[in-house]
Amino acid sequence: MIKKLILALAFTAATSAAALAGDMVFTSWGGTTQDAQKEAWADPFTKASGINVLQDGPTDYGKLKAMVDSGNVTWDVVDVEYDFAIAAAKAGLLEPLDYAVIDKASIDPRFATDHAVGSFYYSFVLGYNKDVLKEEPKSWADLFDTAKFPGKRTFYKWSAPGVLEIALLADGVAPDKLYPLDLDRAFKKLDSIKADIVWWGGGAESQQFLASGEAPIGMFWNGRVFAIQQMGGNVGVSWNQNLTAADVLVVPKGSKNKDAAMKFLATATSADGQATLATKTGYAPINTGSKAKMDPAVVASLPDAHTESQINLDMSYWAEHRDEIAKRWYDWQAK
Repeated sequence: MIKKLILALAFTAATSAAALAGDMVFTSWGGTTQDAQKEAWADPFTKASGINVLQDGPTDYGKLKAMVDSGNVTWDVVDVEYDFAIAAAKAGLLEPLDYAVIDKASIDPRFATDHAVGSFYYSFVLGYNKDVLKEEPKSWADLFDTAKFPGKRTFYKWSAPGVLEIALLADGVAPDKLYPLDLDRAFKKLDSIKADIVWWGGGAESQQFLASGEAPIGMFWNGRVFAIQQMGGNVGVSWNQNLTAADVLVVPKGSKNKDAAMKFLATATSADGQATLATKTGYAPINTGSKAKMDPAVVASLPDAHTESQINLDMSYWAEHRDEIAKRWYDWQAK
């Protein structure tokens, strides 16, 4: 506990010093994804601009809001989920982006708004440990079949797009009938395996569960399964009804290094920055010129190469209903 307090105080001092020195702070989800973001974006940005980029994480929405409300903002660019960005912009928590600095024309228009710009494009996929499971799961329904696929199963811990949709798809709901979400039906389906669920709160934790076999089957960001495979892990993936969404980059209202943040976003969303990140993570780039800079074999492994049964998560629906779903979600988890 004392060690954590010392580290927290040290980081606070470092970020305060960074603000004074004109450096900036980038906050993301940790693990292999943030390592790749540092290599693909932060290091080249620092080399070109001379501006140091301090790393913090994981992303915490409550902390971001508290910073803005207090006027003591120590984060400059934050990687967030798209539905949060929509809601946060409406709540006045974000700075408008400067598209005179960021090249909006090269960005997929789905991932560029007044207050957010794409970080990467990903899918929730069914991942499984081949060393533990005797059969190969192929659908979300298999994730709920504890007789055929015994063992713990892992799901994303937070109230966000993904888990409820998976429960409904596993229960037979057609993809074009998902919204508005039938919450009663989704929670009833989740109740059927609740005792067997292990929750992951971040990507690094999800990788650990799958690679170790602690939870040999579950829902994962596709890049996390990719990372295990790149390290030689014997894991598989089903792209059947993969659920797509995007992380986006935002600048909290009151950022002390707003000019540097906009320049950093220009680097992060550039064709080179996005191509490098996609190659390292398995997540798809949001810059339309990136794939021309990538190995065709890598391009073929990205989420947008698996569109046959792909389902787009409805971020606008989630932004509108985020609070009411969250209340029910956390109440259900606590029971």
